[in-house]
Amino acid sequence: MIGHLILRLTIWFLLTSDLSLANIIIGVTIALLLPRGYTSPGVWKDWLGVLWKAIVAVPTAYKEAFEIILRPHDYEDITLEQAPPKRTPGLVFLDIYLITFTPKTIVVRHRKDGWYEVHRLREGRNS
Repeated sequence: MIGHLILRLTIWFLLTSDLSLANIIIGVTIALLLPRGYTSPGVWKDWLGVLWKAIVAVPTAYKEAFEIILRPHDYEDITLEQAPPKRTPGLVFLDIYLITFTPKTIVVRHRKDGWYEVHRLREGRNS
């Protein structure tokens, strides 16, 4: 409950850019009136895992960007990565976002059978 309230208030304040008392009252009221769904502990565990991946993705993205600048990456391929089972649409979006966040990879397609088609740049030359 508190996590939902904080998230909703954060979004509200980012959208309105106003920290006046009236706007805080409106934001709290809206955050409390919006419906919320039940979230199982397994989903929270998945969200925490994705949060950790997001934290790790930032330095990884910088590292990959410097690698692309310093060494040629002209080999490319498409690989399959299996998505964890029973992902909510929000977690699927975050998975795709995190894969695409790094410069060497981009998700081409999310297949119905639970796989991501990922385009990757690799070092070396095409043969």
